[in-house]
Amino acid sequence: MSSGLRQRIGTGLLLAALVIAILLWLPPSVAVTAVMIVVAAGAWEWAGFAGLTSQWQRITYAVAVMLCVALGWLAETPVLVALLWCSAAWWVVATGWVVLAPGAGGRWAAGVAGFVVLVPAALGLGKLAEIVPHGQLLLLFLLVLVAAADVGAYFGGRTFGRRKLAPRVSPNKTWEGFWSGVAAAACAAWVGGWLLGKPLLPWVGVCVAVALASVVGDLVESMFKRQAGLKDSSSLLPGHGGVLDRLDSLSAAGPMFLLGLALLGRV
Repeated sequence: MSSGLRQRIGTGLLLAALVIAILLWLPPSVAVTAVMIVVAAGAWEWAGFAGLTSQWQRITYAVAVMLCVALGWLAETPVLVALLWCSAAWWVVATGWVVLAPGAGGRWAAGVAGFVVLVPAALGLGKLAEIVPHGQLLLLFLLVLVAAADVGAYFGGRTFGRRKLAPRVSPNKTWEGFWSGVAAAACAAWVGGWLLGKPLLPWVGVCVAVALASVVGDLVESMFKRQAGLKDSSSLLPGHGGVLDRLDSLSAAGPMFLLGLALLGRV
């Protein structure tokens, strides 16, 4: 086993243990705080996509993002739901951007997109942890759902992959891997819905939509990295790259899952 692989596995196990401890044994306020720290670190990294290279520029950008998160956090539920619908509209637009013009926009567009991506992500993941009861279990389920989609896509792509999904953005992703990931997410959703006592048909439908959004989140982050000439968003996580390299799928999945719960009347 190479040292790089050992480092990747070690970091992954440490992160998994930390996440499980926070979500299963600590108060929701700790989970919310952890989400905000992660998103703030992601905003610091995203500043690099916008061509902001000095530390004070990156910190200023991250502070501006988190101020917007704070304003959104204070909003009443109807306003929050409206913000989630705006986020859903963004991800539809982003899909077209990735498919039709992945090289368009420039650094200013990347800077604006950071707010559009990260503010709803923080609100979606943070508010999810606060749902009474079982908010932290729902957040843990979301992490498992996205992981299932990622693992299914990886092995499905390696086994059956032929047709490229988005070659100008992420050359290794294939349509076969994409559908394998969706199938894996649907299976995880069915099992999770059964364990959590959810109405299975609408629950699985919401979860499949969330899995689809997670793919777009991954591709959008890849697009901005490619535009900025970066392989990883940073080196904050040894063996894994940066925070955004782990948060990319969740940045779309979080707000879409919370919106789905709102539509199911669970928020």
